[in-house]
Amino acid sequence: MTSLGYLIAGNWKMNGRVGDAPRLAAAVAAGAATAPAAVDLLICPPAVHITLAKGAIAGSRVLLGGQDCHEVEGGAFTGDISAEMLADAGCSHVIVGHSERRDAHVEGDAMVWRKASAALRAGLVAIICVGETDQERLSGQAEDVVARQINGSVPDGVDGSRIAVAYEPVW
Repeated sequence: MTSLGYLIAGNWKMNGRVGDAPRLAAAVAAGAATAPAAVDLLICPPAVHITLAKGAIAGSRVLLGGQDCHEVEGGAFTGDISAEMLADAGCSHVIVGHSERRDAHVEGDAMVWRKASAALRAGLVAIICVGETDQERLSGQAEDVVARQINGSVPDGVDGSRIAVAYEPVW
């Protein structure tokens, strides 16, 4: 993270094919030359495209991140990727607690805490996503929901150089 703490991250989600990844990453790297120096730029492609994206951003100031990680370093977890694997592939960041993971995969604050802890263990910056649903917002619960998510998802004793909190409401 920069001393000012500005981070612009592009999460590619489950989009793109092999040929798209290097083109998109190279376009981001080319555009990065005009971005303010106080801003860190990060791309988070699908895991299958990390190596392709890494090659396309080599020599640029664009950082590479994973979209999610498992809480443990290794084992029989078919289809998952560990924080250590992401670090080994050249990632510096990983997103945890994304609203889609919280909802579709029923990942609560405790799971997000474990994943954030795994990211820290592997030397990655954990981008911890928080945000309320439309129903929670309309009923006046937004601040309580976000505070609960932060309190339950951010590992104890970590400083701001090792985490980023991304507010992404689900509405």
